Amino acid sequence: MQNQPIAHSAPDGGAPHGLSEHLQAVARLAAQAVRAGSDDPALTALAHLAGLWHDLGKYRPGFQRYIRQVAEAHIEGRLPQGSDKSHSGAGALHAQSWLKERQGPIGLISARLLQYVIAGHHAGLDDWYSESGNLAGRLGHDDTLREYRESLAAAPNPQILAPALVLPDPKTLPLTPGTGHEDIPGRLALWVRMLFSALVDADFLDTEAFMNPRAAALREAAAPSMADLLAAFDAYMAHKAAAVESAGLAASPVNRRRAEVLAACRAKAAGAPGTYTLTVPTGGGKTLASLAFALTHAQQHGLRRVVMVIPYTSIIEQTAEVYREVFAPLGPDVAERIVLEHHSNAAELGEAAETTRSRLACENWDAPVVVTTSVQLFESLFARKTSRCRKLHALRGSVIVIDEAQLLPVDFLQPVVDVLRLLVRDHGATVVLCTATQPTLTEQRHFGGRGLRGYAPGEVTAIIDDEPALYDALQRVRVRLPANLTQPQPWEVTAEALARHDAVLAIVGRRADARELYERLARDLPTGREGLWHLSALMCPQHRSEVIADIKAALAARRETLARGEPTAPVRVISTQLVEAGVDLDFPVVYRALAGLDSIAQAAGRCNREGRLDRGEVHVFVPPKAPPPGLLRQAAQACALVWDGLDPTGDDDPLALERVSCYFARLYGGAELDRHGIAELLRLEIDRCAGTLAVNFRSAADKFRLIDNQDAATVFVRWHSPRCREDVDALLGLLERDGPSRWLMRRLQRYGVTIYQQDLKRLLASGDVQELLPGLYVQTDSDVFYDPVLGALLGGAPGDPAAYFT
Repeated sequence: MQNQPIAHSAPDGGAPHGLSEHLQAVARLAAQAVRAGSDDPALTALAHLAGLWHDLGKYRPGFQRYIRQVAEAHIEGRLPQGSDKSHSGAGALHAQSWLKERQGPIGLISARLLQYVIAGHHAGLDDWYSESGNLAGRLGHDDTLREYRESLAAAPNPQILAPALVLPDPKTLPLTPGTGHEDIPGRLALWVRMLFSALVDADFLDTEAFMNPRAAALREAAAPSMADLLAAFDAYMAHKAAAVESAGLAASPVNRRRAEVLAACRAKAAGAPGTYTLTVPTGGGKTLASLAFALTHAQQHGLRRVVMVIPYTSIIEQTAEVYREVFAPLGPDVAERIVLEHHSNAAELGEAAETTRSRLACENWDAPVVVTTSVQLFESLFARKTSRCRKLHALRGSVIVIDEAQLLPVDFLQPVVDVLRLLVRDHGATVVLCTATQPTLTEQRHFGGRGLRGYAPGEVTAIIDDEPALYDALQRVRVRLPANLTQPQPWEVTAEALARHDAVLAIVGRRADARELYERLARDLPTGREGLWHLSALMCPQHRSEVIADIKAALAARRETLARGEPTAPVRVISTQLVEAGVDLDFPVVYRALAGLDSIAQAAGRCNREGRLDRGEVHVFVPPKAPPPGLLRQAAQACALVWDGLDPTGDDDPLALERVSCYFARLYGGAELDRHGIAELLRLEIDRCAGTLAVNFRSAADKFRLIDNQDAATVFVRWHSPRCREDVDALLGLLERDGPSRWLMRRLQRYGVTIYQQDLKRLLASGDVQELLPGLYVQTDSDVFYDPVLGALLGGAPGDPAAYFT
């Protein structure tokens, strides 16, 4: 292959990767990627063309000289424009030239879409016109024009330049027929991201097959079919039902209702792909019931994967572990291949630290069951970088379950609802909105265009036919409201109330509040800290997991002691809202600081969860400090307004479904649902005279940040315990010696605490924290910074007291 153009040099000095072979393979893989999810001839055809032309610039003689000398030259984003190393502009210009020649001016529409993805297949999707990323200016630059001329002069394979392919009719693109515009802003932008995702993944996969055949071979291991997964799930549920039966618990009201929820999910799974709601009270068995719906629906409709989306990073691992237990009979190695966890915090290497090796290892969600975070899903759906967008095409033809849907981010609610609707409409997905407090996401447009552009009547199907009846049947608590919802209650009054109960959970909104209430109780109780626990996100995940396990063990021991009629040891817990989802605690009494109604409903789900009592008690109190200005204060105020006029001593249910609907209507009605203007940035701008389709991919991606990390830093703490699965000091030693890798950062995230930058500077100055590597901070041998009970001794942390991702 001495005189043949090559795509990559062999890492071991062997035969190089032929360029024509690479382009044709990427074209085939990209077309397969979009075709596998949902039938879209236009998207399939453009994916094929993008694959053929994405590295057209590598034909130029200057690049061929370079690639033969350098083994690793696949990260164009770090190369100066205009050098012989750049190669993504030629294909973008060829798309314009060839499609205009074949289809006339109308062919420019398809060409513009290809230009976004081909020109950005290393550096990312750009704006068409902007100061931060001007794709129009780049394509018109003399260096890019020279790259195209030199590439054509090298006489590429004619099958590459002019393929025998049925070209897409631009009229089949996702625009409103007859208008040339989108009925939902961002519709074409998502379509282009799917095209981009297919190209990027295909390029990575074919490059990996050449550079690292061993890794490529591991990808070829076949996963079980959806029918196999459903059979394993059915066997697992049958085993659980038999265990409940043998324990004499099958007839309990809670377990009967859980069985009804499961049956409803199985039955409604036969419905057509679309948008569904699963509205079930906390403790009603949503986790496994939603998986039952997803697997059954996927199997019946030929959908290819299930994506479970969870808002809390703290419960990703335990959810994935439950699913692996479900599929364990298929074999432990197989179960590992079935369930993919994709975290979004320390598991992600910084973009600046990316190398070819780490990029090739980037996950593409090629697994039957994916468990991920809301941050990972939604930021990826609005991203521009290859590492984030690579997996997006895997969402086509998938069942996407949004757990705790009430936590959809209010400041981004409009673009999030838009993209969920588009995944169903254009990409063959089914979306399930799963929660105990279903948000009101129907059309809510008001005078002047304000309000939510939401779901139309008939667009959403409820899995539970009679939701009020289910809620009545699963009513397990009485909610006690304060006489005055605007009068703060001092901490000493709350502490005295908690002290009167030997088994009680108190949930507050701020981490500093949790610490203050815990320390007050520890001082005032005769038993001190005995039987008293503290939980907040200022404790590292490993620390929290151990404390939660201890609390569950103490509650179980208390139940056994009560059954014997003996005196019980106290179990009192002071926590932030991190216990309100995914932590299955069961207390007879719960106290909750005033917050959003959805948060209070979640807190109630930790009270009398298994229905062992006739009614548990949930007491709402007004804390001394109001939530900080912004969404959390708005949520508490909206809740207080919905409850205004309720008799605190009466029989009205403050958590009734109609009040949940009123609450969300008030919350959304008073909030900015697209605070950063994402929908407008992604609205297609067409200039027919200039032949442009302008979309602001870069600007939208830069603004779509569910978590603002600018003021945040992660510190790895030296938490030592016999229950740790690994030695944190050994992991930190590997980090210092070898630098960050994905597997290592995944392990270390269990020891990370997020703090403010101002606190970090103080801790660095005091010697309590050191910078191990640039941007990576660790606790020193000092024990001043991290308390074995309270965690990081700080007043708060970024996001405090956010209910999202705590």
